[in-house]
Amino acid sequence: MKTSIKYSEDIVPITDLKVNPGRIVNQVEKTRRPVLLTSRGRGVAIVESVKDYEERTEEQAFLRGVVQGLVDIEEGREISLAEAKKRLGSGK
Repeated sequence: MKTSIKYSEDIVPITDLKVNPGRIVNQVEKTRRPVLLTSRGRGVAIVESVKDYEERTEEQAFLRGVVQGLVDIEEGREISLAEAKKRLGSGK
């Protein structure tokens, strides 16, 4: 489970990434928190683990599907279970 951001650790100048990229990557993997890279005091990029990125994008896609399904139901775009099975070719 991800923990909340630690401003003292998770916001770093981009020069730190240039000097020691392995430290930033290891930190992200160890803490499972993204790191905000800054340049001249402004946020310019986020570094996060591939696993966390994939989990987040899968969760977002799932939630979008749920919301779209709720909108479809609200707008009357629904079919019966029997019709769904028929359309999917699993007629039983």
